[in-house]
Amino acid sequence: MKKLLTAIAGAAMAATTLVAVPTSATAAPYCGLVWGSLAERSTFVSTTATVRNVRAGQHTCYDRLVIDLRGNLRGYDVRYVTAVYTEGQGLRVPLLGAADLRIIVNAPSYNINTGASTYSPSNRNNIVNVAGYRTFRQAAFLGSFEGQSSFGLGVRARLPFRTFLLKDATTTRLVIDVAHRW
Repeated sequence: MKKLLTAIAGAAMAATTLVAVPTSATAAPYCGLVWGSLAERSTFVSTTATVRNVRAGQHTCYDRLVIDLRGNLRGYDVRYVTAVYTEGQGLRVPLLGAADLRIIVNAPSYNINTGASTYSPSNRNNIVNVAGYRTFRQAAFLGSFEGQSSFGLGVRARLPFRTFLLKDATTTRLVIDVAHRW
């Protein structure tokens, strides 16, 4: 009897090691992106940067907005908000899309010594053409006041995004990528 119980126990142990245990399937992140939708910012300190241009592009997994600046940008804040407002006046600017990203750069759109404009779009409510983009719906220039400039980006939904700076000797580019989906 003891031999029979030992044989049964041994067979049971062998059977459990041969049975493949299914692993739980986890969805891979969209396009490998692991971004979030919380605010991204860098510390605001004195800067000599000025806004020069804004442009946009489409990529396979995200839409991209680039703010071109002359000089070394030393501070920005990008976050989802319930509404965006003009700099200085505080007037609400409605944006197309279901979510609004507010972008603040610590750089004016004018020369601080002469007051001459360094960035003045012909249409403040549509600063780049985003027709046909999967995520972007509208990009607006909210103005420049007391050394900082603001932009509003209307997007299809509250989607993950990332921000980063590209710098060389004389220019800085603030890049904002917004994913097409989660």
